[in-house]
Amino acid sequence: MIRSFLTVSTGTLASRLLGFARDSLIAALLGTGTVADAFLAAFQLVNVVRRLLSEGALNAALIPAWLRVRERDGEEAASAFAGRVLGTVSASLIVISIGIALMMPLIIMIIAPGFVGSATLDLAVENARLMLPYLAFAGPVTVLMGLLNAQGRFALTAFSPLLFNIALIAAIAVLLLWHADAALSAWMLAATVGIAGLLQLVMLGSQRSARLATPLRASFDKEMRGFFAKAIPGMIASSGPQWLMVSGAIIASTTPSAVSWLYFANRLIELPLGIVGVAMGTVLVPELTRAVGSGDRDAVAHAESRALELATGLALPATLGLAILAEPIVRLLFEHGAFGAEDSTATAHALMWLALGLPAHVLIKALSPAFFARSDTMTPLLATAKGLVVAMALAVLLGHFFGASGIAASIAAGAWSSAVSLLRKGTSEFGFSVDTSARKRLPRIVLAATAMGALLWLTTSLMPAEAHGLIRFIVLGLQIAAGIAVYGLLLQILGAASWREAAAALKRPG
Repeated sequence: MIRSFLTVSTGTLASRLLGFARDSLIAALLGTGTVADAFLAAFQLVNVVRRLLSEGALNAALIPAWLRVRERDGEEAASAFAGRVLGTVSASLIVISIGIALMMPLIIMIIAPGFVGSATLDLAVENARLMLPYLAFAGPVTVLMGLLNAQGRFALTAFSPLLFNIALIAAIAVLLLWHADAALSAWMLAATVGIAGLLQLVMLGSQRSARLATPLRASFDKEMRGFFAKAIPGMIASSGPQWLMVSGAIIASTTPSAVSWLYFANRLIELPLGIVGVAMGTVLVPELTRAVGSGDRDAVAHAESRALELATGLALPATLGLAILAEPIVRLLFEHGAFGAEDSTATAHALMWLALGLPAHVLIKALSPAFFARSDTMTPLLATAKGLVVAMALAVLLGHFFGASGIAASIAAGAWSSAVSLLRKGTSEFGFSVDTSARKRLPRIVLAATAMGALLWLTTSLMPAEAHGLIRFIVLGLQIAAGIAVYGLLLQILGAASWREAAAALKRPG
């Protein structure tokens, strides 16, 4: 499992790094304000769809169902089942896309009520409609990715999202060189989103996975209705972090530039969250499904324990690093062109609060597969709904007094509410199996991460206040490199990890 996890994580890391480059260029191209808020509100809607369908969300429902059909009825029946899923998802999303296009003004008014009565609303509606073709392409792309993952073929699905960011970066580069008007730039960039989705579909459609979904047809028979009845709650639950951000944007839309500040801060949170979360949904769901189906308690305990160790080992140092180095990171990545110093300060403050919710988001990603593997998608959905209620209630109050930072704190609180709900429910229903090795390693991981955080805090004064961009890059790079080195060394010294174990895990097949 470790090898597969690292394959998916590497692809996700590459995609997220390209995402940083993309967002840094968007900040330089659009800055903050009316045009940027409109574009980012529309783009956030697309991002929710991306997370809802892809990055492990649909896998949570598709993979267990496909594996059960294959084990019960054979390869041919599994192919027919996949063909019906692919055809039904494709046809449904075409109809849904048309319906959303017609209702887009109402949808934007709901997710950004602060835009009502201003030109920002019209800009957001135009941008969102131009992005809609992506929705029709994302559905079949996700089904094909899920079929590959079910067979343990993770490399292609891990790296295919790179096409999305490459297409957008190329478009932004052209627009920056062209010195296009901000509104025109946003319009053209929105149109590129749909093209990026088409590129992914063409690439995956040419692979062997497409032949695993035959014959292709749309069907709403009893089996399909049962599948979607379980799939949709799981998909919504798997996109919990994005729904929390949408809830925050609803409140933030009443404050100029707040939507942009929260968006750019959240992009930094999505790097570690994506690395852990996507790998959890892609690798852990099939691993746990097989273990639960065979009744092998040791295999279940092993999968859950390694997942919890990996999640904690990546999320905790990331949380401390982002919280402590928030301002220098934001200034280095986004303070260019139309994105000014005040924007950096506001974004950094939001990032510090959002970072406090990162361990909760990762914990949810680690706990949810235990429910999905048991065909229980409602429990994670209810936990997500509870977190949304908590986040929105607090955002109304804290947003009024503390602006974007208060809304960010509310989002973190909502994430912890969902995580605690899942933990309590899972413990009472089937008990989470954590083996002896994990009980020994987890406290040591926490200690190593805390020591790393202390080192970063002690070095924060090294950054000159008005340092040149290159100096900022060098100092920040040295701080991060030193933190990673100290963390890795402490893991080795404390016995939480060893090079020998890591090498052995990489040699074992997925």
